[in-house]
Amino acid sequence: MTSATTTPTDLLAQVAASTARFDAAIGALTDAELSEPSLLPGWTRGHVVAHMSRNADSLLNLLLWARTGIEIPQYAGAAIRDADIEAGAPRHLDVQHADFTASAHRWQAVAITMPTADWQAVVRNRQGGSLTADQIPWMRLRETEIHHVDLGVGYTPADWPTAFVARLLPEAIADLSSKMIPDATPTFDIQATDTDFIATVGPGRPHHTVLGPSSALLAWLLGRSTGADLTGPLPPLPAWK
Repeated sequence: MTSATTTPTDLLAQVAASTARFDAAIGALTDAELSEPSLLPGWTRGHVVAHMSRNADSLLNLLLWARTGIEIPQYAGAAIRDADIEAGAPRHLDVQHADFTASAHRWQAVAITMPTADWQAVVRNRQGGSLTADQIPWMRLRETEIHHVDLGVGYTPADWPTAFVARLLPEAIADLSSKMIPDATPTFDIQATDTDFIATVGPGRPHHTVLGPSSALLAWLLGRSTGADLTGPLPPLPAWK
């Protein structure tokens, strides 16, 4: 986490590295592969790439809001967001790749020059939730890492950086626990077999334990895995996001 006297320097470096990996993955595709299904139901790889480009621009809006004090919504509206993704998805690979690279560079250029005090400015995400600007790099890192897996090009949850998994795993547990309906999904523990991490998912007393590597546990909680590589009963989970 950051404070009023620091900037999220380490997170910005992580975003830059993650973006470079995603960019390289796009560059290794062909036009035919771009139009093939991704791992997200109903989306091609082209949809994923188009979403990532528009996501960079949406988070740039939040940075500019924080920097100028002028309210700039993350997206103009849900329908416009969805329409932009649909319109961008079928474009040729060279257009998609150039768009992704340019949008990522726009975001990064503003992020690395943000005055320290502006990272504490309060903005709102597309769901209407308030956050300080120093959380925006983490929002982008989640997008680049998770959707790189969604591309279905060989980058798997096991490839997620250790620091990324360590931060997102407890966050995902807290998010899912807040959505679980008592008595509908049994409360359970998860225990990592590669670290000393253990936590309870859901309200009340846990009924059983799910075990596995940290990245595999996170992938299952995020809906990016069936959990076949985990041990223990796997209850149905609410959608993470």
